[in-house]
Amino acid sequence: MDFEDFVQDLSSLEVISSDNQKISVKLKGIPLQYANALRRVCLNGVPVFAIDTVDIIENSSVLADEGLAHRLGLVPITTDLARFNEPSKCECQSETGCSNCKVMLVLDSGDSDVTRAVLSGELSSEDDSIKPTSEKVPIVQLAPGQRIKVECYARLGRGTEHAKWNAANISTLTNTDKEDVKILTVESTGALKPEQIIVSGVDEVSNRIGQFKEMIDKVEA
Repeated sequence: MDFEDFVQDLSSLEVISSDNQKISVKLKGIPLQYANALRRVCLNGVPVFAIDTVDIIENSSVLADEGLAHRLGLVPITTDLARFNEPSKCECQSETGCSNCKVMLVLDSGDSDVTRAVLSGELSSEDDSIKPTSEKVPIVQLAPGQRIKVECYARLGRGTEHAKWNAANISTLTNTDKEDVKILTVESTGALKPEQIIVSGVDEVSNRIGQFKEMIDKVEA
């Protein structure tokens, strides 16, 4: 079986186990190079949202502005691939982006008289579908009298650009007792459902193979 046959027959995928975080599927008759390509793409080739730009309005915490922006960028963000475009593929073609390729999230810790941790749940998004996957990710510790106020802009990206855009925490390929059967296991960061990562990964590998074949045809011509 070649990869095109595999793409056309997604129904042949056998799900061994699945929950909200992890999925394991059986790949039968897929050459190792295609199976491994799918594994890599599921890890860092499927686009997901992450905070990319942070405007610091106020930061009196002990964490430098750069450190605060880095922490915010690593907060996993839920993703809707049906509604949003990657910036490079968006019709706006604008450096500032538009509502189809960028989402703003704001955080204002306010003043506090006690030492406390600012958590990801305090990030407020302009779009309910694009928000932190967990409300309990620590961002910074504030002492009495300290405050942070920021405006963040999230966009779609891929883990090949930066690890904060990895769709999966792990993506592994293991052999079985049968020579032509392999097990692909993907654990999501929470940005996408595990099954969405698999399906999007298959589409991505198929597109890349198609583009490569077009390049070869042009060279041979």
